[in-house]
Amino acid sequence: MSAQIIAFEDRLSAARAALAAKPDGVIENVAREHGLPPREVLAMLPPGEAVSAPPAAFEAIWTDVTTWGEVLFIVNTPDIVLECHGPLVPGSSGHGWFNVHGDSPIGGHIKASNCQEICFVDRKFHGRRSLSIQFFNAAGEAMFKIFVRRDKARDLMADQVLRFEALRTTYL
Repeated sequence: MSAQIIAFEDRLSAARAALAAKPDGVIENVAREHGLPPREVLAMLPPGEAVSAPPAAFEAIWTDVTTWGEVLFIVNTPDIVLECHGPLVPGSSGHGWFNVHGDSPIGGHIKASNCQEICFVDRKFHGRRSLSIQFFNAAGEAMFKIFVRRDKARDLMADQVLRFEALRTTYL
């Protein structure tokens, strides 16, 4: 076995151990700490915590979430964790981009063709249930994430939980 394969297997083992020690840790932090793409670490979660949908479902999933009301939209890079609260607005494809413009702070241009996998993630985060839809590129990096919102008591919003679970069921 080559040294590169052994080194990769060592990184995988170390990441599994980190998740076992702190199962509700930040996926990107575990990935960066062990030199792995976040999607690789997400694949280590217990069965059912990350349900995959094909990239062809991008627009259908986006369109469904536009009916949920205000969500939490996150982009997590090594340099910033950008969090934006607002409703998703409908988008349209044009000039090689999925274009999002409307009455929401969430807007811009997404290279939807770079999306290689979409995951419905249902796991504990800092001890509390967290629900998100995460969009991954070919490198296994999260393009962005859409989270079910919490109410003033910090509980997940029940109507969005039902919508998340119904949409996820489509891809089980």
